[in-house]
Order: sequence, then structure tokens, then C-alpha cells
Amino acid sequence: MAGPTTAERGERQQESSGPPLRRRRALRLRTIIILAVALALSAGGGLWVLYGSQWARVERVSVTGTRELTEGQVTEAAGVPVGEPLISVDTDAIEARLSRELPRIDTVDVVRSWPHGISLKVTERTAVLLVESDGKFVEVDDEGVRFATVSKAPKAVPLLELTLSRSGSAAASLRRFDEGRLMREAVRVAGSVPAAVARDTQVVKVRSYDDISLELSGERTVAWGSAEKGSAKARTLTALMKAEPDARHFDVSVPTAPASSAS
Repeated sequence: MAGPTTAERGERQQESSGPPLRRRRALRLRTIIILAVALALSAGGGLWVLYGSQWARVERVSVTGTRELTEGQVTEAAGVPVGEPLISVDTDAIEARLSRELPRIDTVDVVRSWPHGISLKVTERTAVLLVESDGKFVEVDDEGVRFATVSKAPKAVPLLELTLSRSGSAAASLRRFDEGRLMREAVRVAGSVPAAVARDTQVVKVRSYDDISLELSGERTVAWGSAEKGSAKARTLTALMKAEPDARHFDVSVPTAPASSAS
């Protein structure tokens, strides 16, 4: 008599091992369900901690990096939503408000300090020139941004004078380079002047794009020319002042052909 076929042997083997196999499958399914429930509870608990509990809500705002501004001014302008969930605070919106409300701020980093704080790390603009207006002084930074008006001129910050001619070649220059551009050129000059000279600079005078000069203490003057070749002009001026310490007028508008005079 022929033996059982392959299919019959498979059916008998499955029948003999059926109950244990079904139990293993049920166990695996139960384990998967338990893990899924645990993960769901864990995620839900985490969301509740971040959004629903009192554990991670804004309770304090700290400010660092201020010089002229007060911590109170920065905190008020920031408008941090105290009492709200820390995770939901819109840090970009806070940065935008501070830049809009306090132009003296150059940059600010808004950082979440878990579990209860917001940290405002401020960098203020630094004045490199002053523009006198109605008896007050407008501070201008190294990017040419007018960022604050003060009643008293800060020390060691030169005054900017725009004495622009409206005739001849100067008028043509003014049509090409407006006052905003000329102010930025003056800022470039102020940034190129040697440190020792910068401390003595009282006025940066702009007549045109190519005619920028410095008025120093002791009735000394420097004809700088345009803002171009600032590094070369700075080196030349340093050497010229060392070689001619008694001179009162220096001309480095062409740095390869400098000049000085006592009167």
C-alpha cells in the first residue's frame, strides 16, 4: 500500500503542532497590543507634561548682554507669555518684537531654559558716528543704521557732518550717491582709521563721495578722500604721523603719495 502523500503528511504535522503554534501566535499578538498601549500612554503622558501640566510652564524671563537698555525694557518689549506651556512659546515672534520695538538691539537669541524659563541673550548696537539733530544726537552703527537718539553725546564717538555741495562735480556725485550712501561711506572710513587716531577723531566731514576728511583734537586734520583703500590709507597715516609729529594737516587721499604740513 502506498504511503501518505506530501500534502497529507503536512496536514498531519500541522494538526499535531496546531495548539502550541496557535498559543505562540496569540502570545505575540498580546505582546504587540501591550507594547502599543504602553507607547500610547507614554506619548500621551509626555504631551500632558509638556502642554497640560504646571511642570513645564513659563515662570521666569532672564536677560543678559544689555549695556544701555535695562532688563525691564527688554522683558516688556519681548512680551513673553508667562504661564503658557514652555514648548508652545514662539521664539521667532519674540525676536521679531524685540528687533521692532528696540532698534538698539542688533541681535537676540531666545532660548528655552527647561523647565520654567526663557532666556533672552541680547547684543546691542555700538555707535561709531553721531548725527546731530535738534540739539540731540542720533547714534549710527557700523552698518550705517540709525538706531537711537540720545540727549548727551557718548564719549569717543565722532560727529558726522554732511556738508554736501549742490553745485559742480559735487552735485553730480550727490545725484549718484545719496545721503544714505554717503553716510555708509563715512562709516567705512571711521572703521578704517587707526585706533590711535580714532580716539582723537572729533568729526568725520563728508563733502562728497571722494572728499571725506577727519578733524582731530589739537586742530589737526586728515584729508582721507573716498572710503576706498582704507587699510592702505591707515598704514600710510600711521607712518606719516610718526615721521611728522609736529604736522597739523595730513593728506592720505592718495596713499602712495601722502603729504603733510604744519599749517
